Amino acid sequence: MADSAGQDGFHVVVLSGPSGSGKTTIVERLLAEAPMKLVKSVSATTRSPRTGERHGEAYYFLSSQEFAARREQGEFLETAEVYHGLWYGTLKSEIERARQAKGWAFLEIDVQGALSVMALYPDAVTIFLKPPSMEICEQRLRDRGTETEEIIQRRLQKVTHELSFALQYQHQVVNDTLDRAVDEILDVLKLHQRAACTQPAA
Repeated sequence: MADSAGQDGFHVVVLSGPSGSGKTTIVERLLAEAPMKLVKSVSATTRSPRTGERHGEAYYFLSSQEFAARREQGEFLETAEVYHGLWYGTLKSEIERARQAKGWAFLEIDVQGALSVMALYPDAVTIFLKPPSMEICEQRLRDRGTETEEIIQRRLQKVTHELSFALQYQHQVVNDTLDRAVDEILDVLKLHQRAACTQPAA
């Protein structure tokens, strides 16, 4: 079990939210506007790169054999088999990369991965981003215009499942208005920044 809030003010920040909660736009805003340096964790995956994606930027693209070997060696904070044979995960080295960069490690991961990180870093700052309603969440998914009805229904079932874990996070933020949600998360980060600054020396 590791401490994510050391005397150097370092923190691990975990943001989760179901499909349709608006994570992508909010993450971009947080990286640009946070008062501290947020170092976004790069996930590893066994899927092939898409056009324009570069190793180490979008993802660490690993072969299935390398991913399995590194998982066996305990190099991952969390892993998940999203589809049969398609793996995603967060390498432990990403936490150290953020620390070396004198920033906070910022992990945008799903509920399953977040629970694993919480177990390893009980002092992590954990934030769950919620859609204002299931109706709006469904509309956001449909507005993408890229998925079949079957996939949309499957995603909505997953949304309901993930929402059941919201109370396991320290903070729950409803993304009803983008600016308000961003401001609320920034306030959360500032609160933990102030707390780290006022911790007594060991």
